[in-house]
Amino acid sequence: MSFRSGLMTCAAVLFLSGSAAFAQGATGGSLGNDSKTLSGSSPEARSAAPAQRESSERRAPRRQTTSRNRGEGAGGSGNFDGAWSISSVGTSGCSDTFTESFVVSNGRMIGKDGSAPVSANGTVRGSGNYSGIRVTSQGRLSGRTGSGVFQRSDGCSGRWVASKQ
Repeated sequence: MSFRSGLMTCAAVLFLSGSAAFAQGATGGSLGNDSKTLSGSSPEARSAAPAQRESSERRAPRRQTTSRNRGEGAGGSGNFDGAWSISSVGTSGCSDTFTESFVVSNGRMIGKDGSAPVSANGTVRGSGNYSGIRVTSQGRLSGRTGSGVFQRSDGCSGRWVASKQ
């Protein structure tokens, strides 16, 4: 196996957790005012005042908002959701570089070769077997960046960095 394909396995481990999954992409849609203009003016007039609630509605207790209500995924990592790019480089036993794209959605990192969980604090751990070589990787996403390390069973190891697109 060439160094390049070997290094690809290192980056691919971030996307492996036993079964392949493929990104579905985002769906379109709109919220709010669909007739916005560049000038900022709107020809429609808004209603004068919102309707008053009945007294029984005003006294009803408010429901607590849970992470599911806020749209955070199973891993609670809604703040990491979106498109990401990862670059890895071998630092011991190999020296090639590799760049790949992936999507984080509902607590899962999803790439073309599989997926891996993302914890609520951004921790990412993955392992897999690629062409007979065991690869493990771990790291952390934080804000719009991330970094980590990988280790292959053939002695190659290195580091990776990720950035949100």
